[in-house]
Amino acid sequence: MDLGLKNRVALVAASSQGLGKAVAAGLAREGTRLALCARGDAALQETADEIRAETGAEVIARAFDVTVYADVRAFVAETVAAFGTVDICVANAGGPPSRSFAETTIEDWQRATDLNLMSTVYLAKETLPLMQARRWGRFIAITSMTVKQPVEGLILSNSVRSGVSGLIKTLSNEYGPHNVLVNNVCPGYTATARLLSLAAALAKKEGVDPSEIENRWALQAPLRRVGRPEEFANLVVFLASECASYITGVSIAVDGGIVKGLY
Repeated sequence: MDLGLKNRVALVAASSQGLGKAVAAGLAREGTRLALCARGDAALQETADEIRAETGAEVIARAFDVTVYADVRAFVAETVAAFGTVDICVANAGGPPSRSFAETTIEDWQRATDLNLMSTVYLAKETLPLMQARRWGRFIAITSMTVKQPVEGLILSNSVRSGVSGLIKTLSNEYGPHNVLVNNVCPGYTATARLLSLAAALAKKEGVDPSEIENRWALQAPLRRVGRPEEFANLVVFLASECASYITGVSIAVDGGIVKGLY
């Protein structure tokens, strides 16, 4: 199937590892040109080199913090200077720490809001007008299955990422008339470094081995396993493609069936 992505320009945030890296690699295999960003420069440049070597894709990569609006603006401008526009933007950032409400501070809430909600706002502010002007675009947020089914101990993620879902639905209504599709993809338990870190934190609290936490997660899914990053990336690549031309305003879980709701 030709996804119609050859020579499209995709900006993928938090793409040095995990889900962001898998999405970037998947888009590159379909012929997109990539603008990658993350906070850690060494890992980001290594990822960029890997993707270039595997796919031959044109890649620019810059290390900065997506919670800083001026840095987001500068990177989008650099991408436009290099490639002419941004056709696809994948908003992504690491998740906030695992805590109960009693354990959180006001500073924790502000950081979580900046990390997950405001970074998405910043990327949308800078890329959606470019897509609107060309009457073609894809804006895809990566959040979590917690926006559909809250997870105990993840109150920051449950709350702030649900705000991102509201933002995405509203943007889909505003930009749909301009042929710009806006969607939200919600990963479940997926085998990334972030998941292993979360397992270690929860295991420490409970006084158990991290493998027990990981097995508990796997058993929650009807498929009885955690997901692979490339399985998640496959959906994002499809939503970015011409083949998804009538899909907008949705939040789709890629969770092996963990979410028990009908929608």
